[in-house]
Amino acid sequence: MIGFIGAMQVETEGIIKMMTDTKAETYAGIEYTTGKLLGKDIVVATCGVGKVNAAVCAQCMIFAYKPEVIINTGVAGSLSNALNIGDIALGCCSIQTDMDTSPVGDPLGLISGLNLIELPCDAATVEKLEKAAKTLGIQYQIGKISTGDQFVNSNERKKFIQDNFGCIACEMESGSIAHVCLMNGVKFAVIRSISDKADNSSHMDYGEFVKIAADNSIRMVKAFVEEA
Repeated sequence: MIGFIGAMQVETEGIIKMMTDTKAETYAGIEYTTGKLLGKDIVVATCGVGKVNAAVCAQCMIFAYKPEVIINTGVAGSLSNALNIGDIALGCCSIQTDMDTSPVGDPLGLISGLNLIELPCDAATVEKLEKAAKTLGIQYQIGKISTGDQFVNSNERKKFIQDNFGCIACEMESGSIAHVCLMNGVKFAVIRSISDKADNSSHMDYGEFVKIAADNSIRMVKAFVEEA
């Protein structure tokens, strides 16, 4: 089974509409829809915005459905000159860029317990996602994805993440989903379609382009499942 997690309904409803033989169940206030997509068994959940919501969703999904891989899908702000509105950022890893225990001597972003800064995506899954992007003819880039509990809406914060972590896109969930997957030995990957530039204008761009970006991430999900 393949698991898909999106933060918002706009990121998941298009996947659910394509599914057959659906069944919905609720755990921890989050609805999980199981069924088939192109003959493959999948489970889809809308976790809500932010790291804690995403982590709770991922853990419940693993306990209840035992997916072989969980893919975080949705929209993100661009931190790369190569990624414009509607383009796809594929993660090689996710980094919780708001994690900071540097006052006690740790490097920025270090996750205690895991002792990692970069939480790796499954290489074979990333390869299939890249093939899906090529099949669709969507502009994409593979790189590090930033996660933090804030909507990045300033040139200063954008530059901080770029300078300290070298990420290509920023959002609010994938790093915590990756964290949970690593703790449980479940493969993880992330697809993010660009909705804004993560700068002083991002709040305006986001409202205008979020649906376009979300639709592209849903197209990626369908193309990936065809390859899986």
